[in-house]
Amino acid sequence: MAIQFNFVSSMLILVLLSISSVEGQGGGGGGVIDVVARFGAKADEKTDLSKPLLDAWKEACASTSPSKIVIPKGIYFLSTATLDGPCKAPIDLQVQGTVKAPADPGAFKEPKWIGTTAYKREGCKGHDYCGSLPINLRFDFLTNAMIQYITTKDSKQFQAKVLGCKTLLSNISPYLHLNESPNTDGIHIGRSDGVNVLNSEIKTGDDCVSIGDGSKNLVINGVTCGPGHGISIGAEPGTCSNIHFEDITVTNVSSPIIIDQKYCPWNKCKINEESKVKLSNISFKNIHGTSARPEAVKIICSATLPCENVELADIEITHSGPTGPAVSQCSNVKPKVSGKQNPAACSTPYPSKTYPRPLNQ
Repeated sequence: MAIQFNFVSSMLILVLLSISSVEGQGGGGGGVIDVVARFGAKADEKTDLSKPLLDAWKEACASTSPSKIVIPKGIYFLSTATLDGPCKAPIDLQVQGTVKAPADPGAFKEPKWIGTTAYKREGCKGHDYCGSLPINLRFDFLTNAMIQYITTKDSKQFQAKVLGCKTLLSNISPYLHLNESPNTDGIHIGRSDGVNVLNSEIKTGDDCVSIGDGSKNLVINGVTCGPGHGISIGAEPGTCSNIHFEDITVTNVSSPIIIDQKYCPWNKCKINEESKVKLSNISFKNIHGTSARPEAVKIICSATLPCENVELADIEITHSGPTGPAVSQCSNVKPKVSGKQNPAACSTPYPSKTYPRPLNQ
């Protein structure tokens, strides 16, 4: 188990962060550990919180009874901190104040942010050193954890990354100044089982929630996304199944309902090569609102591995503008249709010659 704080310039954690992880059973020790009273942390915006926090974590992690680490009200400076496990008993980490990053990117030993205008439009995947960009919050290999009442701002890559976690409840609100870094995800989830993202407001420059390979039993509920690119699922060749989008309101969204297996970022795809990801058991139910573009519904599947068991039910999405009313396009799929359909399901032919969608759409 590891919780990593890798704060980048101008990132804030506000109000209360509560993390608890069960990986052991009772004994002695425990109690409340105040990083100011016990380890001399200072809320002066210049003294590094890293050592007091790590000392508090070390003590709590060694305890065989439940512990609570408290960062009291105030404004603290923190460079980086990695909170490693496994620990012997549950730990509740409460950040009651504000934690700020160094203003100078040079303060980061690794990874480093290389400039606020780098990759502003082209995305970073074309660069070998892109993987070193800082992530605000990392939650790696947690079991039975809860992260709640947290605001994270202005990351240069993912706002929060969840990797290899089991049974994790999350209430995180990532915010981003879009003019500085549009190609960033809010919460990225990979190789995790039983992660719930609940009651969060996400404003970011790329996917609000992105889901990578090896993830299952995920629930995203009560999330307000925007600006941002919605809920995105991407994977290498394999399968992607049992995905359900229900009870969603869209307001002036560029791609309200979309499966796009012709997606070609950075114009670096083999145009005639079909996707090798098999999609099945996918439903879109009770989705209503407005589309910023005519293509309100776009379900474009692989010709090699057509989509199976796709359902459209009670869709009401409108578009008004010089380009005409909302349309619904389908390719290599025969969806089950029920309830009201506006636009009429799969009523508009999908053009045989298409062009890659820009990254910011």
